[in-house]
Amino acid sequence: MDKLSDELLIESYRKATELQLSYEFIQLMEEEMKRRSLTDYIQ
Repeated sequence: MDKLSDELLIESYRKATELQLSYEFIQLMEEEMKRRSLTDYIQ
């Protein structure tokens, strides 16, 4: 996930939650968002 831009990570996270993809996948994205200090975008 290091190669994703912040914008693409946020957009992907929103789409994954909207589509109710696997909990583990969403958790991975949330962990990466926390690492990048993007916690304002976590629902």
